[in-house]
Amino acid sequence: QVQLVESGGGLVQAGGSLRLSCSASGRTSSIYHMAWFRQAPGKEREFVAAIRWGGASTYYVDSVKGRFTISRDNAKNTVYLQMSSLKPEDTAVYYCAATRYSVYSNENAYNYWGQGTQVTVSS
Repeated sequence: QVQLVESGGGLVQAGGSLRLSCSASGRTSSIYHMAWFRQAPGKEREFVAAIRWGGASTYYVDSVKGRFTISRDNAKNTVYLQMSSLKPEDTAVYYCAATRYSVYSNENAYNYWGQGTQVTVSS
């Protein structure tokens, strides 16, 4: 089992920045990818970014490329999502997730989820 705890959400004005953190514990050696998903009110949950736990590969949805950066600190078992140039449409609950599989953007492949953290971007 892997446990995930997110932190760092909040309220920010458009154009501002936030950094989300996701701390992993438990059987972290089983993790292949860590990712961030988000769900806006009335919308389905969508993939935002992923990073290979044991390598350098990163992946992003087109709408956040150039604005968001996913990174990890394996010594701390923590993944970060640095969000810059935030837009009101980035408002959502952001979830951290972990998978044992090489698939990275399909939420059905993710075995473990955090509780979510709210990000609100005001215009």
